[in-house]
Amino acid sequence: METALKDPIGADYGAPMDVLAALFDARGWALDTYAEEELGGEIHGAWVKYQVRAVLKPEDGVLQLICLPDIRVAKEQLAPAYELLSRVNEQVWLGHFDIWSQGRVLVYRHGALLGDDGMLSLGQAQALIENAVDECDRFYPAFQFVLWGNKSPADALEAAMIDAVGEA
Repeated sequence: METALKDPIGADYGAPMDVLAALFDARGWALDTYAEEELGGEIHGAWVKYQVRAVLKPEDGVLQLICLPDIRVAKEQLAPAYELLSRVNEQVWLGHFDIWSQGRVLVYRHGALLGDDGMLSLGQAQALIENAVDECDRFYPAFQFVLWGNKSPADALEAAMIDAVGEA
């Protein structure tokens, strides 16, 4: 494992896979290494455990983060699921949701451009993962409402976007 460096403002940074592995270790998340440039593990969200994978394309200077909320879309539900995806993606600032054609699995993906040095800061790594889990948590109920509750995509998104005010 390469040694982490310090950037001018004091944040730890280093080779992307090393930084991500260190973050997984520090958080106590199980880590699997699939290849030299691919790793992943399971992270508990508010609703379910998410499979999170990171894939590095060093020649392009890109790190792709993938978060899988373990939702499969039946063929007969593809039309409302795609309508909901369109509505959801309008609300997402970073990354996007998609349905993989192989297996019709719902996926959140975000491609992060690395700097010229190809390094990733610990803060960037943490933000990428937290954003992915937060977005999956935020929209998980909407997909549940459409796929298992037979709500319309518009109604499902509206119901899922209601934020609680105050404390219980």
